[in-house]
Amino acid sequence: MKYSIDLINNPKFRAARRAGHELVRDLTVVSPTELTWKLEKPYAPYPSILSWTFIVPKHLMEKEADPNASTFATKPVGTGPFKWVERVPGDHITLAAHDGYHLDGPYLERLVIKYIPDLTVLFTQFTTGDIDYIGLQGITADHYEEAKGLADREVTPVPQAFIENIALNLGMPVFQDPAVREALYTAMDKQSIIDSIYYGLPSPSESFLPKQSWAFNPDLPKQSYDPDKAKQILDAAGWKKGSDGFRYKDGKKLAPVVYGISGAFKEIAEAVQGDLRKVGIDLQIQLFDSTVAWGKLATQEFDAFGMSFPYVSAGDALNLYFRSANVPTPNRMNWKDKETDELLDKGSTATDDATRAAAYAAVQQKVHDAFVWIPLFHEPLFVVAGAKLKPIKAHGNYGCGLYKGLGIAFK
Repeated sequence: MKYSIDLINNPKFRAARRAGHELVRDLTVVSPTELTWKLEKPYAPYPSILSWTFIVPKHLMEKEADPNASTFATKPVGTGPFKWVERVPGDHITLAAHDGYHLDGPYLERLVIKYIPDLTVLFTQFTTGDIDYIGLQGITADHYEEAKGLADREVTPVPQAFIENIALNLGMPVFQDPAVREALYTAMDKQSIIDSIYYGLPSPSESFLPKQSWAFNPDLPKQSYDPDKAKQILDAAGWKKGSDGFRYKDGKKLAPVVYGISGAFKEIAEAVQGDLRKVGIDLQIQLFDSTVAWGKLATQEFDAFGMSFPYVSAGDALNLYFRSANVPTPNRMNWKDKETDELLDKGSTATDDATRAAAYAAVQQKVHDAFVWIPLFHEPLFVVAGAKLKPIKAHGNYGCGLYKGLGIAFK
């Protein structure tokens, strides 16, 4: 554990992020089961960050000439119930039972994890019995009813730890006008998107946190689809309709471009495009594969971006995504607000959940009222399992409050 944290903080190591870890001082191994450390300043999210920090084995990694290009990356060793066997790129990964596992189990002799990029093919192989479990991405909503009717198959709807949304880049001129942001949200028929594309299964959201979060603000006003109000907002802000039916101001057309990943977002984007064109906003759509899309997100090459917002670090992801100092990444919305920063400071330095939740509830309210990004719905995950694996207890945890079981004491 000490080696892993020290490695993350090594400036020569290309860590994905060092948030929280960079505050650690005097990290000391007290016994084989106990560590102590000090933090440079109070930072309440740190125990939660530890709960989703991956630990690497010192006895293997310290032998590597370069930890950034280690053989460990292709033959990992962990502490779980299964051992690494092989990976065939583009085809499968095989894991075997680890007899020395420190808890009960494992209960399976072998796991074969298959790569099947086509979700329809994936579901077909599940129906024929070639696949016993689909849990990472689940099945698409249009297969839900069919899956429930399959013999010896179990379908479990799980609230996922992701909120589908359209992030707005406030660094772009088109979205520096708050009236445009408000009109865009008011003109969108979210419920129709949920009903027509996702068969009414997801629940609409107003926050970037799911309802299961301890920091969730239940009092955010619900969006009301009102195209007439959207038109009034644009009219009052000086965006007038031209002869082509679209809005113009100072000679510039209101035609923002939304980026997204090819696949499921295509239908969402087209539905939103249709709604916005009814009020004079000529939304343009550009879709890319995931690698290209995330690259454009990182470099701020977008007016708006369709994405799933991950709920990580027990709600303290707020500190990453909405803090002014984190522009342009991971605060990709270019949202800079002094009061928000002060609330984030309060939420991240207090050590009682009530004070922290109140601060984070206020952050959610500010982001909502400023239309920094457009929340759509809380994504469901449809986990399906064959008869061999019943019963499955699935949940949507993704670093959600796990620190309360780590045995960490604040002093």
